[in-house]
Amino acid sequence: MKVDLHCHSTASDGVLPPAEVVARAHERGVHMLALTDHDTLEGLDEARQAAQQLGMQLINGVELSCTWGGATIHILGYGFDLDAPALCQAITDLHHGRWARAEEIARRLTIKGMPGALEGARAVQQELGDSGNAPARPHFAEFLVRAGHARDRAEAFRKWLGSGKLGDVKQHWPSLEDAVGSLRAANAWVSLAHPYQYDFTRSKRRRLVMDFIAAGGHALEVVNGMQPAEQVGTLSILVREFGLLASVGSDFHAPGQWAELGLYRPLPDDLPPLWARFANDQSLITAL
Repeated sequence: MKVDLHCHSTASDGVLPPAEVVARAHERGVHMLALTDHDTLEGLDEARQAAQQLGMQLINGVELSCTWGGATIHILGYGFDLDAPALCQAITDLHHGRWARAEEIARRLTIKGMPGALEGARAVQQELGDSGNAPARPHFAEFLVRAGHARDRAEAFRKWLGSGKLGDVKQHWPSLEDAVGSLRAANAWVSLAHPYQYDFTRSKRRRLVMDFIAAGGHALEVVNGMQPAEQVGTLSILVREFGLLASVGSDFHAPGQWAELGLYRPLPDDLPPLWARFANDQSLITAL
């Protein structure tokens, strides 16, 4: 059974509406899908309806932003109770935090001689589909390209929006412990997203994993798209050492970019897959 437990739609920073993400996953042979938009549950109802029509299993999913060690960290939650008070409050707080972050990014860009960023990023976002969520960094990147401040999105991130750059605003996120706690209170299974995307040393990454476990985390995203095989190997060692579950996902955002739905390196056979914990639990998935 092909699964994909990490993808995004126009509810956050993807370019396809939730129903189209589901349809594309189905076309690519995915049987179990988790839509994991950033800090929002907005796309799940639309995705659920589409999955029901196609006979797919859709897992409730979300990717929450948080902070650890002065860096922004992402954690993935699966199979949670949609109406859990702690999670609903966390999502509300993150919604406000994302708008505050967008305003701060725009303010910083204005100081550097790039005015109109919030309105421009919002316009890019609305072209993809109306959403009440704040524009994200990919929307700002497209604005910078259109306004002539960057040759392409890659340069926009490299110069202005990437980790440690002017647009890397993180003070509005909860702590790792609080984010994991909100998900655990909603009966979620919790995975640490793409551990190799953080610019950490090996020892700091290991400390992150240990603190994640102490906070109540269950799994590592061992495979994130077509990441280098040696990274998969290193993360597999951590899963074995700490007795964790393993997760996989494409981290799909848009066709033709770095990831495609259902496409990722294979998970080592000896690792316990996270999705086995809810593959047969009909309370957590879309009815077939």
